[in-house]
Amino acid sequence: MIVEIGHFALALALGLSVLQTAVPVWGARSGDWVLMGVAGPAALGVFVLVAIAFGTLVAAHVGSDFSVLNVVENSHTAKPLIFKITGVWGNHEGSMLLWVLILALFGALVAAAPGSVPARLRVQALAVQGSITLTFLVFILFASNPFTRMEPAPPEGQDLNPILQDFGLAVHPPLLYLGYVGFSMTFAFAMAALIEGRVDAVWARAVRPWALVAWCFLTLGIAMGSYWAYYELGWGGFWFWDPVENASLMPWLAGTALLHSIVVMEKREALRVWTILLAILTFSLSLLGTFLVRSGVLTSVHAFAVDPARGVFILAILCLFIGGSLAVFAWRAPVLRQGGLFAPISREGALVLNNLLLASACGTVLLGTLYPLALEALTGAKISVGAPYYDLTFLPLALPLLVALPVGQALAWKRGDLLAAGQRVLVAFGLALAVGLATLAVTSRGPVLAPVAVGIGVFLVLAAAGEIVGRSWARGRPLSVALRRAAGLPRSAWGSALAHAGLGISVLGLAAQAWSTETITTIRQGEAVRAGPYEVVLLGTGPKPGPNYTEQAATFSVRRDGGVVGRLEAGKRFYPARGMSTSEAGLLTVGLGQVYLSLGETGEGGAIGLRAYYKPLVLLIWLGAVVMAAGGAMSLTDRRLRVGAPRRARAEPIAVPAE
Repeated sequence: MIVEIGHFALALALGLSVLQTAVPVWGARSGDWVLMGVAGPAALGVFVLVAIAFGTLVAAHVGSDFSVLNVVENSHTAKPLIFKITGVWGNHEGSMLLWVLILALFGALVAAAPGSVPARLRVQALAVQGSITLTFLVFILFASNPFTRMEPAPPEGQDLNPILQDFGLAVHPPLLYLGYVGFSMTFAFAMAALIEGRVDAVWARAVRPWALVAWCFLTLGIAMGSYWAYYELGWGGFWFWDPVENASLMPWLAGTALLHSIVVMEKREALRVWTILLAILTFSLSLLGTFLVRSGVLTSVHAFAVDPARGVFILAILCLFIGGSLAVFAWRAPVLRQGGLFAPISREGALVLNNLLLASACGTVLLGTLYPLALEALTGAKISVGAPYYDLTFLPLALPLLVALPVGQALAWKRGDLLAAGQRVLVAFGLALAVGLATLAVTSRGPVLAPVAVGIGVFLVLAAAGEIVGRSWARGRPLSVALRRAAGLPRSAWGSALAHAGLGISVLGLAAQAWSTETITTIRQGEAVRAGPYEVVLLGTGPKPGPNYTEQAATFSVRRDGGVVGRLEAGKRFYPARGMSTSEAGLLTVGLGQVYLSLGETGEGGAIGLRAYYKPLVLLIWLGAVVMAAGGAMSLTDRRLRVGAPRRARAEPIAVPAE
C-alpha cells in the first residue's frame, strides 16, 4: 500500500506542477497578484509530494519489498542497510526521482524566501522551474516509473551493481545532482529576466547565491566522483576523460564562467547578454549530461539506462528546453540595454578573458565528447577520444587562464594598470618561479611541463594569500591594525581568495602525479616489491566473509629505510547474487601521498598479480576541491548576498485591492 501512496503522490505533484507553471504566468500577463501568488504555495506543495514519493521508495528498498520491480533489480536482503538506501539512486528510475526531488527542493527554497528577489521575477522564475519539474514528472510517470509492481514477487532480489556498493555512491550522486539541478534555478531566473525584460544588478544579486550554491555542490560532486573512481575501480587513476566525466566537467566550466560574469554584472551592469546566455548554456550542459548517462548512447560505469525509448524521451526534453530557451533569448536579447563601460585593462577585462578561455575550454571538451557519437551515428565508425586530444586542446587554454588569474585579480575595476598589477604579484611570481626551477633541478624524469605546473600552483596559492595581505596591510601599519582590517574584509573577498588558492592546491596535486610510480608484477608471501620510496611486503592471504559477498584478502606491510610505516589490505570480492567480482584497492596515506595496491588474479604456486603505485601529494587534488567549495560557501555568507535585492520604498501588492 505504501508504494501506491508514493505513486499517487507523484501524480498529485504532476497536477500541482501544472498549476505552478500555468497560473502564475496567466496572472503575470493579466496583472492579477492573486493568481501570481499561487506560485509559492504550489512550489512548496510539489516539494512535499515528491518528498513523500521518494520516502516511500526508500522504505520499499529498506524493507526489501520485492513486489516492486525497482527493488528486485537493485536490492538484496543480505545487502547492508546503507547500501539499501543508496541503492535507491543507484539505478535509472531512482536517480531520476532524486533529480526531481532536488529540483522541487530548489523551487521550494525560492518560494520560502519571498523577500530575497523582486516579486514578479520570483513568480516568473517559479513558473519556469515548475515547467521543468512538470516535464520530468511526465517522464518518470510514463517512461521511468520507479513504483512498477512485479507479479508474482520473487523471494529474493538481484542485488545492486557491486561497484556501486560503496560509501562514495552515498555521497557522489546527491552532490552532483545538487550541482546539476542547482543551475536550473539560474536558468529559471534567466528565462524570467528575459520574459520580464529586466536584466540588471538587482537580477545579478538575486541569481548569484543560487549560482554559488550549485557551483559548490558540483565541485564537491566531481571531486567525490573522481576519488570514488580512483579507489573503487582499481586502476589507480582519478580522471579518464570518460564522456560521462566530461558531462560533469562541462557545466562546471560554464558555471565558473557564469559566476565571474555575474560579478561583472553586479559591479558594472555589463555583459548582460553574455551572462544570460551563460545561464542558459550551463543548465543546457547539465541536461546534456542527463541525456548521455540515461539514454543508452554510452557504455560506461556511470551509465544507468540502455532503453532507447527513454533516450528519445530525454532527447525531446533536451530539445524542448535548450531550443525553447535559445528561441526566447534570440527574441529578447536585442532589446536588452548595454551596461557600464570599462577599459580592456581592468578587472572587468580580466574577467572577460577568463570567460573566453573557460568557454573555449568547455567547447573543446564538448567537441571531444560528442564527435565520436556523431561520427558513429552518421557513418557507423567507432573512434575514441582520449587524453592526447585533451592534452593538445584543453591544456593550452587552461595554462594561460591559470597564469592570468592572479594578475587579473590584482587589477582595479573599470580602469587598471597592468604594470602596477604585475608589481603586486611580483613576490608571489618570484617565489613560484624559484619553486618551479628547484623542482626541475631535483627531478630527473617526468613531463617537462610538470615543474611549470608546480610553479603555477604555487603562484595561485601565494597570489591568493597576497590579495588578502595587500588589502589589509601596508608598510608601516601595525600588525594588529592589519589583522583587524583583514577580519573586516567582505567575506566574498575571503571566499574568492580561498577558491583561487584551492585551485592552486589542486594544480599542485595534479602536477605531482608526473612523478608517480607504477609497478606491475606477481608476488608471493614474504616477497617484496617497490612502490616509489617504499617497500611493500606480502604478509599473507586469506578469506574474509562479507554480508553479501566473499572476499579473498591480502595483507601487506609497507616499509621505508628498514622501518615499518604501516599496513594495508587489498582484496578481490565476489558477489554471488550478481555473479560479479570487484577489486578492492588497498590505500595507505603517508603525509599527502598514498601507497596504492590493487590485486590481480592468483596464478600457479600462489603467486598473486599486483599493481603497486606510489602517488605523491595525490590528496592535494581533492583537498583543493574542498577548499574551492569552502571559498564558495564563505562567499555565500557575505552580508550583501544575505541581504538580497533591495526592496522598493513601497512594497508591491500581493492581492487585488478592494473595489
